[in-house]
Amino acid sequence: MTNDPQGKIEVTIGRVTFSGEGTQDWLAEQLDKVLETANSHPTSLDEAEQESVTVGPEATGNSGAQNVSSLASYLKTKNASSSQVKRFLSTAGWLAKKGNNALKTADVTKALRDNHQTRIGNPADTLNNNVSKGFCEKTSDGFFITPEGWAELGDSI
Repeated sequence: MTNDPQGKIEVTIGRVTFSGEGTQDWLAEQLDKVLETANSHPTSLDEAEQESVTVGPEATGNSGAQNVSSLASYLKTKNASSSQVKRFLSTAGWLAKKGNNALKTADVTKALRDNHQTRIGNPADTLNNNVSKGFCEKTSDGFFITPEGWAELGDSI
């Protein structure tokens, strides 16, 4: 076993973003893949929204994150544009799939804002609506999506 130093990298090339943490050899290998993807990445906005390059914690031995499309694409596939309750649940599901296991209402509103999506009028009330439907459960420091919530999304973590 080599004693390769650990490192972190975050690169954005156009609409392609890569961030990773691991050995320098592994990071170099992943960066080569990102550069290859960036060179062949679509330039049209519609195509770019449907593609993603994500390397989450599982690549470094941590658990939780999965390859996930952009938030806009994820919301579209979940038909979450007309209902604030569904948009909140879908955004929370997107965050959970990206490895965010300690969900907070502020995380959902920030994700929507940062990804230029329609905001939630009253996020706390929307979370309460999801809790009353059995889709989410509150904890002492946030909330999580229940199996019923994942079923509502037609998804699983």
